[in-house]
Amino acid sequence: MTAPLVRPAYGDGSLVDLLPSVLARLGVPGEVDVVGLPPANGYCVLLVDGLGWTAVRGNAGAAPFLSSLPGRSLTAPVPSTTAASIASLGTGLPPGRHGLVGYQSRIPGTTTLLNALDWDASIDPSEYQPYPDVFSRASAEGIAATVVSKRRFRSSGLTRAALRGGRYRGADTVGERVAAVEAALDDAAGGPALVYAYDSDLDSTGHRHGPRSPEWYAQLRATDLLAEQIADALPPDIALVVTGDHGMVHVQRHDQIDVEANAALADDIELIGGEARFRHLYTRAGAADAVADRWQDALGDRVLVRTRD
Repeated sequence: MTAPLVRPAYGDGSLVDLLPSVLARLGVPGEVDVVGLPPANGYCVLLVDGLGWTAVRGNAGAAPFLSSLPGRSLTAPVPSTTAASIASLGTGLPPGRHGLVGYQSRIPGTTTLLNALDWDASIDPSEYQPYPDVFSRASAEGIAATVVSKRRFRSSGLTRAALRGGRYRGADTVGERVAAVEAALDDAAGGPALVYAYDSDLDSTGHRHGPRSPEWYAQLRATDLLAEQIADALPPDIALVVTGDHGMVHVQRHDQIDVEANAALADDIELIGGEARFRHLYTRAGAADAVADRWQDALGDRVLVRTRD
C-alpha cells in the first residue's frame, strides 16, 4: 500500500458528475455543471475504457492529440472498475446508489453472484437499477441523446441498466464509430445533442498484454487517432469530451495473492466477489469482524480490509 487511497470527489469532480454537467450546459433544469465544461450546442463524450489520466499525461509521445487537449482529472467511483463506472456515468449516481457495486456482487437475498458485464437473464436491469438514466433525462428535455457502442452490447444488462434512454447505434470498428457519431449529430438537425461513444480496445489490450506492453502502447496510438478522427468530424458548435472509466496498474506476479493457496482465508466466507484489486467478501452471519481480522493478520500491509460498516 505505497500510494494513498483517493477519495472519490462525488459532487465536485468525479465521473459521476460528467454527464449531469453536460445536461446543465444544455439547459436541463436542476442540473449543475461542477466539472467546468466549455459552452456548446452539443457534446460528444468519448469514453475510452481503461484510459487513466496518468496514462495520458505520462505517454504524450504515444498520445499526442489526447495530450494536447485542455482538461482536468476526474476521480473514478469506488470501485474503479468498468461496470461501476459506466453505471455511474450513465446514471449520474455513485455505485452505492445505483447498486452496480463491482464486476461481481451478490444478488440481494441470494447466494449468487451477478456478473455486471455478462448479467443474468433472470434479473431485470430496470428493477435492479430503477433510477432514470442521464439519457432518459436528456430525451425528456428534447435533447437528441445517442449511445454509440458495440453491437453486442445493445441489449446487455449493463446497457439496459445504465444507458437505456438513448438511441442506440451499433458500431464495432473505428470507422463505424466515427460514422455513427456523425449520423447521430445529423439526426439532431442542429438542435441540442448528447452523443456518448464507447471504445474498449485499450482496456482489452491492457488486460491481455499488460499496460506496459508494446501492444498497449500501439493501441494507445490507435486510440489517440480515433479521438482525433472524431474531433475532426464534429461541427464547430459540438464539444468533444474524452474520459476514461478507470486507469490500469501493472501488478507484478509476486504481488498477486492466491486466496486458494491459504485455506484459512476461506473460513466463514460464502462468496468472493468484486475484482482482483477490490474484493468483496460475503461472510456467514456474524462472522464479518472475525474474517476481517483474519485477512488483515494474514496479509498485513499488503491489503486494506474494511467491513461494510
